[in-house]
Amino acid sequence: MIKKARAAYVLQRLQELYPNQPIPLDHKDPYTLLIAVLLSAQCTDVRVNQITPTLFARADTPEAMMEVSVEEIRQIIRPCGLSPMKSKGIAGLSRMLVEDHGGVVPADMAILETFPGVGHKTASVVMSQAFGVPAFAVDTHIHRLAQRWGLTGGKSVVQTERDLKRLFPEASWNALHLQIIYYGREYCSARGCDGTICPICRTLYPNRKRAAKVNKA
Repeated sequence: MIKKARAAYVLQRLQELYPNQPIPLDHKDPYTLLIAVLLSAQCTDVRVNQITPTLFARADTPEAMMEVSVEEIRQIIRPCGLSPMKSKGIAGLSRMLVEDHGGVVPADMAILETFPGVGHKTASVVMSQAFGVPAFAVDTHIHRLAQRWGLTGGKSVVQTERDLKRLFPEASWNALHLQIIYYGREYCSARGCDGTICPICRTLYPNRKRAAKVNKA
């Protein structure tokens, strides 16, 4: 099956399974989303949602966060892991937002990527989920599933992002990013599926000895 057919099948199945895609990280505005996404690096969304109420009760705007010491931030977010780096990132980006952007998170990918602690994936999530700008945030889980489904042969998330953007309509990117995440958690976790168990893998897994036929009905 060619990649375009695989992509069309994935898009159809995921839309059937997840027609609505709630944002998994609790937030109230672009700033709190930015902080939550930063905290989610190598941490589960569940854990982040347990920690952010305490952090945001202390400070939920860039101006308020500037009044909180890096050490206090670090103590609050410690359960999320990587707290020394993340606390410096939160403090640094909050200061940059106030001093350079009037306390407003800019809807600009290039600017977001200049903030400490904010990489391309974090910026992509904020652009798509806070501002509705088409972006395809590829993390290691999406990278794994895209490889398993024969959608990319990329060795890195950067190449996988390029491949997925070529395969799927731009209008689908924001929803599809979340749909793949939800599918991976529910059906196709790293340990829960070896590429032959979950519904999509049973149809698309390239290394099967005998490929299943796609039901186009």
